[in-house]
Amino acid sequence: MSKRSFIGNTIACKCPRCQQSDLFVKPFSMSKPVDMPEKCPACGQLFIPEPGFYYGAMFLSYIVSGFLFLGIVGFLIIGFKMSVNAAMGILLLIAAALYFPLLRFSRSLWINIMIKYDPDALLKKGGSAFGSK
Repeated sequence: MSKRSFIGNTIACKCPRCQQSDLFVKPFSMSKPVDMPEKCPACGQLFIPEPGFYYGAMFLSYIVSGFLFLGIVGFLIIGFKMSVNAAMGILLLIAAALYFPLLRFSRSLWINIMIKYDPDALLKKGGSAFGSK
């Protein structure tokens, strides 16, 4: 199996170890936006290896959304000559629409940073929580 790029796998929200299974339960549910299976059905990688594992994803979400929203507001103010209040109003609508996708992206980014791709993961089904050899 061929390796997907780090960013491609993060955006696709696939298992970081085998890059086969989805990180999040489908279909999307508003009541459980970050509902994840306990482990990958393909390679057995635990998606929540320890309590508080996704605490760092909260900081990544803050950083990613901060730069994204700063860019959007700057573009609206400079590019479209909008007032700050109008740009902030539009930003609030965009932020509300992107809340769950950014939440999922930050979790996917965090687990992809912590757990590396293993081309032999499907052969070793099970393994340790962090996919080490």
